[in-house]
Amino acid sequence: MLLNNKHSKLSKAIKMALICGTISTLPMAQYSFSAEEDEAEVEEERIVITGSRIKRTNLMTASPVTTVGAEDFQIRGITKVEDLLNELPQVFPGQVSGTANGAVGTATIDLRFLGPQRTLTLIDGRRLPVGSPKAGGAGADINQIPAGLIERVELLTGGSSATYGSDAISGVVNFIMKKDFEGVELDYQHSFYNHDNDNSDIQNIVTSSGFETASGSITDGHTNDFSILLGANSANGKGNVTAYATIRDIDSITQDSRDYSSCALDLDGTDLVCAGSSTIPNTRVTDFAGGFDFQVDGTDFVPFNSLYNYGPLNHFQRPDQRRTAGAFAHYEMTNDMEIYGEFNFMDDRSNAQIAPSGAFFVTNSIPCSNPFLSTQQFDQLCGQFGLTADDIQTAYIGRRNVEGGPRNNDLRHTSYRGVIGLRGDFNENWSYDLFANYSTVIMSEVYNNDLSTTKIQRALNATRDGEGNIVCQSVIDGSDPNCVPWNVFETGAVTQDMVNYLVLPLFADGETESTQIVGFVSGDMTDAGWVMPGAENGLSMVLGYEFREDNLVYNPDNGFRSGDGAGQGGPTSSVSGSLDVSEFFGEFSIPLIEDGSIADSLTLDLGYRYSDYSTDKTTDTYKVALDWQVNDDLKFRASLQSATRHANIRELFVPQVIGLFNMDEDPCAGSDPTYTLEQCQRTGVSAGRYGTIADSPAGQYNGLLGGNPDLDPEESDTTSFGVVFSPMEDFDIALDYFNIDVKKAISTIPADFILEKCAIDNVQSFCDMISRGPTETLWIGQDNILQTNLNIGFLETEGVDFDVSYQFEMAEQGKLTFKLLGTYLMKFDNQPTPVSEVIECVGYWDRTSCLNPRPEWRWNLATTWNTPWDMTITGTVRYFGDVDELNNGPTDLDAQTYFDIGATWDVASNTQLRFGIKNLLDDEPPIVPNAPSGVGNGNTFPGSYDTLGRYVFAGIKYSL
Repeated sequence: MLLNNKHSKLSKAIKMALICGTISTLPMAQYSFSAEEDEAEVEEERIVITGSRIKRTNLMTASPVTTVGAEDFQIRGITKVEDLLNELPQVFPGQVSGTANGAVGTATIDLRFLGPQRTLTLIDGRRLPVGSPKAGGAGADINQIPAGLIERVELLTGGSSATYGSDAISGVVNFIMKKDFEGVELDYQHSFYNHDNDNSDIQNIVTSSGFETASGSITDGHTNDFSILLGANSANGKGNVTAYATIRDIDSITQDSRDYSSCALDLDGTDLVCAGSSTIPNTRVTDFAGGFDFQVDGTDFVPFNSLYNYGPLNHFQRPDQRRTAGAFAHYEMTNDMEIYGEFNFMDDRSNAQIAPSGAFFVTNSIPCSNPFLSTQQFDQLCGQFGLTADDIQTAYIGRRNVEGGPRNNDLRHTSYRGVIGLRGDFNENWSYDLFANYSTVIMSEVYNNDLSTTKIQRALNATRDGEGNIVCQSVIDGSDPNCVPWNVFETGAVTQDMVNYLVLPLFADGETESTQIVGFVSGDMTDAGWVMPGAENGLSMVLGYEFREDNLVYNPDNGFRSGDGAGQGGPTSSVSGSLDVSEFFGEFSIPLIEDGSIADSLTLDLGYRYSDYSTDKTTDTYKVALDWQVNDDLKFRASLQSATRHANIRELFVPQVIGLFNMDEDPCAGSDPTYTLEQCQRTGVSAGRYGTIADSPAGQYNGLLGGNPDLDPEESDTTSFGVVFSPMEDFDIALDYFNIDVKKAISTIPADFILEKCAIDNVQSFCDMISRGPTETLWIGQDNILQTNLNIGFLETEGVDFDVSYQFEMAEQGKLTFKLLGTYLMKFDNQPTPVSEVIECVGYWDRTSCLNPRPEWRWNLATTWNTPWDMTITGTVRYFGDVDELNNGPTDLDAQTYFDIGATWDVASNTQLRFGIKNLLDDEPPIVPNAPSGVGNGNTFPGSYDTLGRYVFAGIKYSL
């Protein structure tokens, strides 16, 4: 093939592409030419690379693009696309299969840790829809993309709004799918996790707390993945249809299967201890004021002295059932016109399981006449305080519903996506492309085994009827004839009838809908004479129009909306809204020098997009990029791009409700508060309660959360420059600096900052954001801190990406290739408000601001041996740098180094086997006590670290 000609310009371009941020060789099938074609024809072949719509002969743009090939998914045994992408130094975990509490049921991508909502995800250059109408579902769900159907993935980090529009602040992930396939390909893979529970230190902590711990070797989390790919060309050779179908089933893993997640860990000073929730199976009864604090033992009250271990039942890997199907087709209607289309279907069902629900201190009184109280309990609760059976004692009850089983959220997402387009040539210099892209995601949610707060209150208000039977007061007064009194004052007295009455299943459904219509023309102005004096080729351009419309509907049932679900942390609001935008865009590529004395080529790229939204907001974005190819061995590139992200429908229109957020502590809680009496009084604490307020044992507090229809679009500037050079044959180095500066970020004011500004600085506007209720806590009832959306944030990240590769032939022993891909993170600054201090997150983690760990160094080193026996063996070293806890916290996380090995073997011309092990040495993840809810799980960070042990896989691919 002519591509092997080292002196052709296309060959040189491909060589440069391989050393410019690629993990594996770009598939060349669609770019190949017959040997009979002359070199001039080869040089005219033009393709589109992520980051631009201009067709070009060079496979590389002025912005660095990282490419992951199909071979990488196979040799690493990947069935969940996010698992491979999260290993890349540019990518941090979004929603992953290890998310339990707060799971949306989707899988998302987070480039540069700027949030999945700031990462634009494409299939073949066209948008994927919003992944879910649920809160946290803004990022595209890459469960829609089967790993076996991916030809390659191109990642362009940094703003790309001038090319693609809103949301591309942190960058673009473009999935290029297999098309033009002919034949039949069957693929099956089985995988599982294996871990040796041999952490004696953790096991001693767990057993000394009276809990059970995992021990010995365990194998679990089995996954079966099957796919079929069918393709056929038309008889006249003008068209092709490629169709696929996949089935994937993933087993669950719960946290009791690993010793380091057998209990919820926290710190006692600097010592790890098993912590948990004060909502316990043996009922806690307290006034939260220091007067009394009991738990039930038999029929007695004894001093409260235990916590509930809520960890073991939580999912460490959610079970998942996914089915996908689809087709890609194109047909040349004439020599200058081609019609094309795509259809993609996905049905994914996942279950997120957490600890049982309960009565989370939702009542504030107990009648002393409650017939379930024993004599001893009456004396302890009422008698010693001079109260009689006619009195009511102020008391709060925490009681875990262990009889009803764990809560589980059954989440199902079904998506349909269709593309229809027309493309072709007007003449030799001008072409066109017009397509419509429609997507919808339908969600259904069933939340099982929660309890009704209303029924809890009724069931705890027990009395006797005229015949002496114990009944609910609501039965006597007729407000709820079906009420069953709940006996939480005696060990083992809860019956199934009691549980059945209290259980409240919750239901929700919703849909996201996305329509994208794009039309553009591409022109080459060389023949028109638009050529710079030092160049042979002239201006290339793209001019186009785009219309997008997004709709979102989320319909929770009355149990969700009213907040009656005891384990929900507050009401869940319905959301309905739409957003559309009309855009005009243009791109221009101007060759300044070609085959000159100072450059083989020097090219200036420009781009601009104007966007007019239905919210009466308008934006302008642009890009300026320079590509300087000095010679075959040296290249410089630089770019400046502006990007925007318009607020999504949930950020704009979700009603304001009470919800949960994480915070280290309430500085006015506990027997020795951090803040003084005067300072705490400013936050709503009374003098009599100072030093007696109970802090949240779970580190979760109530916030008044909600949207803001007046939000402005976020804005960002991305600066990058780099060098690509080859100091010797087959030794290639690419270094690229990046800086992404996000302004007007949609954010909320951190609660601890609000408390500080109120208590210490006495700023009344911040004091007005704090609402302490009767208990004066910030986590019981409707107590809350205002946490609604505002354009107040500032984010900036800066670093250097490096890509080094070296290969050499070993005569008859094959070829050996080394590939080092990494990022040195120099800055990640977060300023939540214009008046707050900048939080420097590089090298840190915490529970409120930085959250997931953000190490300075991340890199992967892959060594591949292409043997002469039709076998390819790859060993990979993955490095994730050390991080400290922010603000001199006590928990520093050591660097992690993982070793992987994988192999593919072509045992026959139509049969390939693959097998391998990731995390070969079964390294445990760093322990994170009281890990932040939503991103942490099982005392660590799923997605950032390998949390489940060795991953073992074996598969077979058979072609017909």
